[in-house]
Amino acid sequence: MLSNLRISLKGRSLSSLAKTPVGLLLLTAIAVSLGAAAINGGMIVGLLTLVVMIGIPVIYGMVVYPVFGIICLIAMAFGLFFIVRFGIDYPMGTVLDGMQVLLLLGFFIKQKQRPDWSVFKGPVATMLLIWIGYNILEVINPTAESRLAWVYTVRTIAILTLMYFVFVYQIKNITSLRIILKVWLLLAFVAMVYAYKQEYIGIAEAELEGMRSDPLSVSLMFIDGHWRKYSIFSDPVEFSYNMVITALLCIALISGPILNWKKIVLAIFALLMLNAMLFSGTRGAYVLVPAALILFAILHFSRRIMLFSSVAAFFIVVMIYMPTGNPSLVRFQSAFRPSEDASYNVRKQNQKRIQPYILKHPMGGGLGATGMWGVRFAPYSFLANFPPDSGYMRVAVEMGWIGLFIFCFLMFIVLKSGIENFYRIHNPELRTYCLAMTLVLFALNIGNFPQEALVQYPNNILFYLAIAIIQISYKLDQQEQTLKLKD
Repeated sequence: MLSNLRISLKGRSLSSLAKTPVGLLLLTAIAVSLGAAAINGGMIVGLLTLVVMIGIPVIYGMVVYPVFGIICLIAMAFGLFFIVRFGIDYPMGTVLDGMQVLLLLGFFIKQKQRPDWSVFKGPVATMLLIWIGYNILEVINPTAESRLAWVYTVRTIAILTLMYFVFVYQIKNITSLRIILKVWLLLAFVAMVYAYKQEYIGIAEAELEGMRSDPLSVSLMFIDGHWRKYSIFSDPVEFSYNMVITALLCIALISGPILNWKKIVLAIFALLMLNAMLFSGTRGAYVLVPAALILFAILHFSRRIMLFSSVAAFFIVVMIYMPTGNPSLVRFQSAFRPSEDASYNVRKQNQKRIQPYILKHPMGGGLGATGMWGVRFAPYSFLANFPPDSGYMRVAVEMGWIGLFIFCFLMFIVLKSGIENFYRIHNPELRTYCLAMTLVLFALNIGNFPQEALVQYPNNILFYLAIAIIQISYKLDQQEQTLKLKD
């Protein structure tokens, strides 16, 4: 019987197998078994069975097909908080950690098959390794209040940073690059549409209940009689920054060698995303667009780009000074008058207050000393209740002025690499990708000063992906030029 079954299965695809008597019998038996398991074991058993059926092929695909794995990681990073917000009582962050571990496993398997350690060479790779090393070294920080806070924090930082090396090694051709960028655009488009739904149709009752249950959340999210929107993300800051960097990606792609109808679609996407950004009420995001457009005009200097930049600058100036009663536009205008913003002045006072501590502690107060982990593991420490309100300030407080210097130098090397590679690359498409990622990184670095731009999904994943794409674009262009010389 078993030998006959093996003969019947041999050489058949799943679709053709379903058309045979043996295949129909096998699939029916599986379906009945799953139904019986769900009936006898309840909903939990049924869901676990479904997870196993889907999970095993996905796990295999992520290890064996790295581009598929990268797409799954990005998709999960986008959907993480949307899933959690609707009552899935499971540590979904652990799932993302597991996905990154799977990609690392695939990376080392491929390295054993086809060794290529060049991804660990170069200024960017060296600085990233130094950054990882310093984070690990923080475990011996003598002023750290809790080693457990270090464990929880370094896990995320180290694995995330290692993703850069996975991206650089596994994205091997321009086709894969196109697919990944299209997935990015598609997921950001879905987030944008959901934000419009929240703004004009309403926020789902389950989401509202979650916000209303926390007085602190209400004070941060409900401003001037208007709920700040966050789409499918963790908070309005993450949402607004994602809209900005994706809009900049669209603007850069428009300047590249693509068909006119695609340019029109990308222009519409960029405008809709920048408008959706206003729903978030995040002042820090508003200044990123004009700042990035200045860099765009400088790098891509031409009469056409200067005309576009002049028109864009005119509209931004009009929006800043035009009289309006729209709460979103009023908040946008206030971003360009920081001295009149009470919350900005409070942040300045907090930063001034903590400066002596930073100067006296070269390694800082330890990873996880502030924020959630600080409150959990060292609630009575000096830093536990200090609100960093800035990515750079968090680095300075937790890792000291040594850590801040390393982090700033890393950002300098990354942006320098993006600008240099932009002028070195010959292929117009790859050059456009390099430009887009340089603009994304520039915007995130500016945004990391008033807010924490690099700590939450999906923007932290996209940050390392952008660094990797700059290097990938240059590497693929070099390979292309080498082939041309041989021909």
